[in-house]
Amino acid sequence: METKTTRAVSSFNNELKLKGFKAFQIEEDDKGTFIYSRKDFYKICLTTGKSKIHYSDRTFEQEGTVLFFGNPHIPYSWETISTTYQGYTCLFSEEFLKLSDRAESLLQSPLFKLGGTPILAISENQRLFLNELFGKIIEEQNTDYEFKDDLIRNYIQLILHEAMKLEPKEHVEQQGNAASRLTAVFFELLERQFPVETPDFPLELKTAQQYADNLSVHVNYLNRAIKEVTGKSTSTHIAERVTAEAKALLQHTNWNISEIGYALGFEYATYFNNFFKKQTGTTPKEIRKQS
Repeated sequence: METKTTRAVSSFNNELKLKGFKAFQIEEDDKGTFIYSRKDFYKICLTTGKSKIHYSDRTFEQEGTVLFFGNPHIPYSWETISTTYQGYTCLFSEEFLKLSDRAESLLQSPLFKLGGTPILAISENQRLFLNELFGKIIEEQNTDYEFKDDLIRNYIQLILHEAMKLEPKEHVEQQGNAASRLTAVFFELLERQFPVETPDFPLELKTAQQYADNLSVHVNYLNRAIKEVTGKSTSTHIAERVTAEAKALLQHTNWNISEIGYALGFEYATYFNNFFKKQTGTTPKEIRKQS
């Protein structure tokens, strides 16, 4: 039976997908949770309370008011320690913000980049000012004003600019050096592409360059880091993971070989066959026969 909470979450997700944007207030002692595809949306949170935030392979322990910036390409999780917690959350897609001319540089700021500063400690005066901005966003999204999206984008950019002016005050448990951190996040991002659930939506990331772009680093830096930590190149790890997925699909689905190749990013079956033969020494057809 559909409950009131289920209807609310469904309505929330429908609006988020349709508009590419949503803001809401986190109420004190609120137990409600909105579920959405984190892969698609950037996140800004202004929260007051005690929490532990795991971002990539770093852990931030915070008490008081913080401003958090979530990148959809970098894994993160949030542990609320306080019995009371309050603030605001703003979700937006890259496409929504990029309708503004200056959005590209903002999304490339240290606030959202790997190894940057995703969490800022906020003073009481700063909290009051940011509260007002988040309140204006929530108020505006409920109006019928023709250009409200433009106005909301301006408010988001103002929050980002205010954040970039603040001196970061981090309490970080460092885990490994920069190369190890980058390698860990690369593997997180690699694993997010799998399992492939349908041949209708091929892999989004197929090359080292595409992974580097998503991690906001130069491809040469990514290659050096992964080679240093694992002894293998970025492309080798991608190829090995695609090969493992190909074997699983050949053995456990009824998709034809062309569909499997397409799902794994190969436009033509010949390209897939050549890749698979180079990686395994055998053909997809032979693996399927064995299974």
